[in-house]
Amino acid sequence: MKIKVILLFLCLILFGSSLLQAQGFRDPANGKAIVYFVSLKKKSMTFEFFLNDKYIGILGKDNYKIVECDAGKQLLWASSESKYFIPSELSAGGSYIIIVETTAGFWRNNPKLIPITYTHTDFKLASALIKSKPPMVTPQKKIDKMNQDMINFIPENLKYYEIKLKNEKQFPSITPEMAIPVEAMK
Repeated sequence: MKIKVILLFLCLILFGSSLLQAQGFRDPANGKAIVYFVSLKKKSMTFEFFLNDKYIGILGKDNYKIVECDAGKQLLWASSESKYFIPSELSAGGSYIIIVETTAGFWRNNPKLIPITYTHTDFKLASALIKSKPPMVTPQKKIDKMNQDMINFIPENLKYYEIKLKNEKQFPSITPEMAIPVEAMK
């Protein structure tokens, strides 16, 4: 009986510590940057997210998604009925937060992406959410399938962005100075 209790206790410690390590802010790998897509809404929503020309997963309500990518120029975007783009210049070692909101669409809600700094009013809420639970993770198998299924969709939307939207619509952007200071992430 004592052995079972000890084993159960050890399993709880190991499982619990892996959960704690899986949530919260983390350092990006060398030469990389991290972007946290954060949904603070309790309402139902699911959007598809992209990094440049690759599908990177989904994000649902009241959750967050971690995207680690190369430093430098990146185009982060979300899709539903409409598309929302965030042109970005990310610094190596930098961490950034994008708040994901919804706007009304004809058939379904559309994404609105708001890059924030640590002085933004939503930073404390976003930080608390990131620290309170593990991120939403899209299985690699689904990512691979979606990239294959969207072989025409992605280039068409990137072309539309470059030719039309980039010049006609004012999307917010991320600059290197918007990186969250390490002390604010503790």
